Amino acid sequence: MIFAIEEINRSEMLLPNVSIGYQIYDTCSSRMSSMSATMGLMNEMLVSLFVFYLFFFSQISHTASCECLSNRKDHPSFFRTISSDYHQSRALAYIVKHLGWSWVGAVNSDNDYGNYGMAIFLNTAQKEGICVEYSEKFYRTEPEKLKKVVDTIKKGTTKVIVAFVSFIEMGLLIDQLNILNITGLQIIGVEGWITSKSLITPKSFQVMGGSLGFALRKINLEGFSDYVVKAFWETAFPCTQLKGNSSQYVINCSRYQDLLALKNYNEDVPEQRYSSHVYKAVYAVAHSLHSLLKCKEQEGCEKGLTIQPQVTIVLFGDRVWFDRTGAAVAQYEVVNWQQDSDGSLQFKSVGYYDASLPPDQQFVLNTENIIWARGQLKKPSSICSESCLPGTRKAAQKGRPVCCYDCIPCAEGEISNETDSNNCKQCPGDLLSNAEKNKCVLKAVEFLSFTEVMGIVLVFFSLFGAGLTVLVAILFYRMRDTPIVKANNSELSFLLLFSLTLCLLCSLTFIGQPNEWSCMLRHTAFGITFVLCISCLLGKTIVVLMAFKATLPGSNVMKWFGPAQQRLSVVAFTLIQVLICVLWLTISPPFPHKNMKYFKEKIILECSLGSTISFWAVLGYIGLLAVLCFILAFLARTLPDNFNEAKFITFSMLIFCAVWITFIPAYVSSPGKFTVAVEIFAILASSFGLLHDPDPVLSEETVF
Repeated sequence: MIFAIEEINRSEMLLPNVSIGYQIYDTCSSRMSSMSATMGLMNEMLVSLFVFYLFFFSQISHTASCECLSNRKDHPSFFRTISSDYHQSRALAYIVKHLGWSWVGAVNSDNDYGNYGMAIFLNTAQKEGICVEYSEKFYRTEPEKLKKVVDTIKKGTTKVIVAFVSFIEMGLLIDQLNILNITGLQIIGVEGWITSKSLITPKSFQVMGGSLGFALRKINLEGFSDYVVKAFWETAFPCTQLKGNSSQYVINCSRYQDLLALKNYNEDVPEQRYSSHVYKAVYAVAHSLHSLLKCKEQEGCEKGLTIQPQVTIVLFGDRVWFDRTGAAVAQYEVVNWQQDSDGSLQFKSVGYYDASLPPDQQFVLNTENIIWARGQLKKPSSICSESCLPGTRKAAQKGRPVCCYDCIPCAEGEISNETDSNNCKQCPGDLLSNAEKNKCVLKAVEFLSFTEVMGIVLVFFSLFGAGLTVLVAILFYRMRDTPIVKANNSELSFLLLFSLTLCLLCSLTFIGQPNEWSCMLRHTAFGITFVLCISCLLGKTIVVLMAFKATLPGSNVMKWFGPAQQRLSVVAFTLIQVLICVLWLTISPPFPHKNMKYFKEKIILECSLGSTISFWAVLGYIGLLAVLCFILAFLARTLPDNFNEAKFITFSMLIFCAVWITFIPAYVSSPGKFTVAVEIFAILASSFGLLHDPDPVLSEETVF
């Protein structure tokens, strides 16, 4: 301040013919001393030429950064050449976020400086997704609270601590951490202490080494270092003001000969961070006074004009201006506590924060130049819970901050393909989550194929049955002229064998990947061929009964159920089933369907019935004919042995009915491809049962 005032007083351009004086009061870093000094200053000013209302005295500070002073209603004439802590507090959250830390501790001074600054940091941290394990505060006169703070730090799990404390509180905190040998902490600090030379000592470095924080920009004031050195020597060694050859100099200064060798050494002058802000403050007041005096000389001053620091000035190439809150623009260096190879300790600049730049350029941090806590070159990790990998989701731990969570694997059919996913996404219906639960893959498609064991076995029995039926038909054909074959109603027998072959072969349409045509063919072909087969058996059964009636004296029954009537009955019974199938295919035909209801991990390709009523109508009609045939055959079972074909028909129909009665619950309860297998088994079993009937069993004595 004195340096700036003397410089201004020597200037011919600024305040010419006007000398500035000063009066200095020491706060002694005490609230009471500060109040006493302030009241003393005000008493002096109240009797001076500038008598004015207390709250409208223009005040300008170089260190008062508390955001509480930004309220222009409460502090209308307060200005400062330092920026508000609003920016520094937010920047603290940004640096924590930038470094990937989501789990931090917080300590602040229990005064306006610490409380306001910490409140802004906590609010910004919450918005940035940063969790605070604890937030403690203490004041320099509260040792018990300090002890509690240190205990909390010791018990805490986080290794990153944001310390929004003033210089004196930080010194006390470092002492306690040293006493308890609490090391390995990554401290993030503020301008109040981060570049304090008295704090960075070999002892404190054991605890604080690698500390990172925001500092005021270091600006070189030309001539200031030499001025400080000169003032020191003139105060400490008055003899240095004597000429070098005088006898008085020899008498008074000879004893300090070794020290005097360092007279021009200025390397240990403290870093000029706060000094530049004092310099700016003095010049802001000087420029304001200069403008006021100039307007008075020109008689152009407005009535009641208030003296305020000039809004914009340029000093040593740096633009100085005050924003609407009366504060300077926020410009910080990011400094890192490091130890050089020679063992010396220093504040290394590793980045900056400049609120005057565009948002994407305001914050720069060179992490490759940072030495972390304990001298580590690798950035420490500070998280409450490890990141949840793809395939898992975060589940909050009850009663803990949102950064503390468990990683829960996604359920079947769900995935997460991002790190730290809050929710798992449901896979579409035809997709399934892979084993890692990070990708949806196509579900396995299942159907009864020709290549699997079950399909091969069913195909074998189908072809074997068809071959056996053809063999019987060949045998019948070769013996077609024998009385036995002629007497056994060879026409119906051949038609029965033909329909049985179709029944056995139609089971093949149930095997393989379903398509539109196979779905329509399988059920209709099965329904029509079985009705044709049972119609033939029904005709043969009626023939047996009519033949027995025809042997009675005076009976003329056979003329009513001759070959023509037999053929007509078979055609009529079959046409009814054809009509049902045509209506089924017309109204709501079967179609291929992906069934995802039975299994979550696979898709069952099957044929949907379309119209369920039509399906059960087809089966119901087959069942009706089968029951009728069984009843007639059962009634004919007591006929003479020469007519024992009715016994075989009864047995065949008993097998047929038993198979299809057991088919219904098995069909309904079987999942997936086993539903098709059950249906094929029922077709084959009932077909083999019907194949038992066409043997020529009528005796040679039978005469029609």
